[in-house]
Amino acid sequence: MNSRQRRGVILLLLSVLCAFGAFAGVLSVIRDVNSKVGPEVSAYRLKADIAPYRELTPAQFERIDMPERWLSDNAVTDLAQIRGKVAVTQLRKGSLLQTDMIVERPAVAPGEQEIAIMIDAATGVAGKITPGSTVNIYATFKGEQEGDKDQSRVIVQNARVIDVGKLTALEPDRDNRTRTATEAVPITFALQTLDAQRVAYAESFASHVRLALVAPGADSTVDPRDSTYTLDEDK
Repeated sequence: MNSRQRRGVILLLLSVLCAFGAFAGVLSVIRDVNSKVGPEVSAYRLKADIAPYRELTPAQFERIDMPERWLSDNAVTDLAQIRGKVAVTQLRKGSLLQTDMIVERPAVAPGEQEIAIMIDAATGVAGKITPGSTVNIYATFKGEQEGDKDQSRVIVQNARVIDVGKLTALEPDRDNRTRTATEAVPITFALQTLDAQRVAYAESFASHVRLALVAPGADSTVDPRDSTYTLDEDK
C-alpha cells in the first residue's frame, strides 16, 4: 500500500468516525428534547363556538396530541368526561377544552317533572336566565266577564330552570288571541306536579307569562297579600 492509498484509508476512517459522531450528536439532541417535552397525550380543541349552557357532544371537538407537561391539570383528555355536561360560559373556536368550562346539566329531583313553555324573548328572558337560575313566574289574566278586572298573579315561586332553548319565531296564534311577541325562547323548569299544572294552565289561558329572575341566595318568598295585583290597587 503506497502513501496515497494510506492517506485515503485514513480519510475514510476519519469520515466514518465523523459520521458516527454526528449521529451520536443527533441522538443526544433528540433525547434532550424528549426529556424536556415528555410524553404526548390527547387533548381536545373546539371546532366552533359553543353558546353557554348548550349540551356538549363529541362532534364539537377535534383531537390533538401535545406534550403532557404543556397541558393544565384540568385539561380534558377523554371525551367521556363531557357526557351529560353543558358549557358553563361561551366557548370559543380553537380553545382547548378544560373541566372548568363545563358543568353537569341540571336535572330533575325526585318528585319533580320537566315542563317547557315558550317565553317572550324580549320581556321574559333578555339573555339573563340560564340553566340553574331561580325565577318567579307571573301570569296576567283577562277578566272572565265584562266588568271583571284584569289581574296579574304569581303562579309559581322559586321555579328552577334546567334548560334554555334556542330563540324561535312564533307562528300566528291558532286561537286568534292577540299575540304581540314574534320571537320566544323555550324554557324548561323542574316543578312539582301542582306547579307544573299552574304553568301549563297559564301558558294556555293567560294573556302573558313573565319570568322574574331571583338573585342567588335571596329570599324570594312573596307575601300572599302581594301574590295578585289589579291596576286599581295603585289608585
